[in-house]
Amino acid sequence: MDHSEQKHLEQVPYYAEQGGEAALFAHAFAQRLPVLIKGPTGCGKTRFVEHMAARLGRPLITVSCHDDLSAADLVGRHLISERGTVWADGPLTRAVRTGAICYLDEVVEARKDTTVVLHPLADDRRVLPIERTGEHIAAAPGFMLVVSYNPGYQNVLKSLKPSTRQRFIALNFDYPVPEVEQAIVTRESGVDAAVAQRLVALAQALRRLTAQDLEETVSTRLLVMAARLVVSGITLPTACQAAVVDALTDDADTAAALAEVVAAVIGS
Repeated sequence: MDHSEQKHLEQVPYYAEQGGEAALFAHAFAQRLPVLIKGPTGCGKTRFVEHMAARLGRPLITVSCHDDLSAADLVGRHLISERGTVWADGPLTRAVRTGAICYLDEVVEARKDTTVVLHPLADDRRVLPIERTGEHIAAAPGFMLVVSYNPGYQNVLKSLKPSTRQRFIALNFDYPVPEVEQAIVTRESGVDAAVAQRLVALAQALRRLTAQDLEETVSTRLLVMAARLVVSGITLPTACQAAVVDALTDDADTAAALAEVVAAVIGS
């Protein structure tokens, strides 16, 4: 490995691969196939896409989807400027023109009529029609469409239409196995391995709770945040209360139940 290759690898965001997902993503990129990533919040979907974009040497344009996201927000719109009316590309159009990877995070949060704009980009046409300008933009080499969503509790009533879903190959993500999650927490926070092990044990205990009224369970991201508080000098129980319990719920009874688990696993 020469110096330039070593430097490139050092600049790639850290990601702990678990089941061949990096190779599958790379093959999809080579075959110009769009990718759908499914998994719970905070399990590493976004970090994975950042990691792969850097490994493949492609610019990354990320859009956090929400229920007010319109097709114009993705494609672009006419704006009034000192020069009069000008067209401004949206993030999807910029990615198509420049050959970037366009990542739509939590795509099911966007309106149904918005996701339809993805159809001609996610099949063999690989073209983006822009009705307002009359353009049909062919995707530049290197363009890739990646979308993600959480198929868990909060999205029971939200899903991609079959006509959209069947344009993508799919990757299923979950929280890392304990030893991998411990390594991630240690690397991302600088906390010692013993504390990382206790945090992951807490996560395992909380994830086994099925009776609590939680839309989301504790994520690897929250564990890293708790660990960073510990590194800064906060006690581990206090860090868990702030970064895990209070981050997961506003309900007093649920918070008390979660705090009991923290006390049992971490101590008080």
